[in-house]
Amino acid sequence: MPGRNFLFVPGPTNVPDRILRAMHRAMEDHRSPDFPKLAAPVLRDLKKIFKTADGQAFIFPASGTGAWEAALCNTLSPGDRVLAARFGMFSQLWIDMAQRLGLTVDILETEWGEGAPIDRYAEALAADKAHAIKAVLFTHNETATGVTSDVAGMRTALDDAKHPALLAVDGVSSIGSIDFRMDDWGVDLAVTGSQKGFMLPAGLGILGVSQKALSKYESAKLNRVFFDLGDMTKQNATGYFPYTPSLPLLYGLRESIDLLLEEGLDNVFARHHRLAEGTRAAVKAWGLELCARQPKWYSDTVSAVMVPAGINGAEVIDIAYRRYDLALGAGLARMAGRLFRIGHLGDLNELMLLGGLAGAEMAMRDAGVKIEPGSGVAAAEEYWRRTAPKLEQRELPARAPEPQAAAPKARAAVPA
Repeated sequence: MPGRNFLFVPGPTNVPDRILRAMHRAMEDHRSPDFPKLAAPVLRDLKKIFKTADGQAFIFPASGTGAWEAALCNTLSPGDRVLAARFGMFSQLWIDMAQRLGLTVDILETEWGEGAPIDRYAEALAADKAHAIKAVLFTHNETATGVTSDVAGMRTALDDAKHPALLAVDGVSSIGSIDFRMDDWGVDLAVTGSQKGFMLPAGLGILGVSQKALSKYESAKLNRVFFDLGDMTKQNATGYFPYTPSLPLLYGLRESIDLLLEEGLDNVFARHHRLAEGTRAAVKAWGLELCARQPKWYSDTVSAVMVPAGINGAEVIDIAYRRYDLALGAGLARMAGRLFRIGHLGDLNELMLLGGLAGAEMAMRDAGVKIEPGSGVAAAEEYWRRTAPKLEQRELPARAPEPQAAAPKARAAVPA
């Protein structure tokens, strides 16, 4: 099909041309004397994205799932209790991993479409007088439902209970796109991956670790080999890795960090919020609802759009892909067929997103959803026009005068 595939899943995201060029490298010796000139600054500058002064950043040739595992197996022991809420596919997957690693998980069952239940976390922590709970697992942005939860509120609950449990946060679809403050919020383990806000291909599991979490390493007894932070720490101290890193992805990550810092993280977050608000205006104009049940939980990186009764969300996604070359996110697990997801994160602007919204409109209409043609696109346009940054006044060149029409020539006299 001619033209470009319109990628509007919530990860992987579009890779900017600058990053693609940076990754286009001949292979190098990752044991060479020059390699630390690449690796050491990347590890240092990742801390700026996490917003941590005291924490340490680690990079694994893996995915966000690998960083999940590294967070758990380097800080906990078999049988340790952890506290987690289940309110979407990705919170469920982290719980499943913890259980399979041999941890005991106290699960707070929560309706999908709601945020993490901080009040129930607080009750459980207050009741744990013996401090048997060793870690809290907290999903910042639940991609399956388009829900963002309050990490700062979770830290307040821990502090109010005077509870020493580690705060482990899944920020895979938030870090680099939504405000995240590792030090200010007392996050001990911050998990993310390369293919979302960092605008890279999948392949890097990235982990931020506080000094408190690092202090648990020696006493932690869960098995670990590939994800051993001790091996990483020793090699990273000299600018190397304990095994073969992905050279192209490291060069791409260097460029990604530069892009984020050049735009300014606060500007990145504001851009994502504005794009998300335009998308939400479109959903409202369609007469549809988001899976997220309250505005306080609306995600700025993905909108999960509920389809009307009698419509299969999977059909909308299939039509969008096969007929219009548009990739939309699917409903997962218990939300399968009930919704489709529009990812609006990473390297993105208004005109790009308008294309995704237009394609979603056409696919919905083809699938039988009764919406007014162009209604969502128009609503998003008006929101973005209304909230666009004001243009700097500049003097425009004077308009050239209209050319004067030539006077008609006099006709010669015709003899009678």
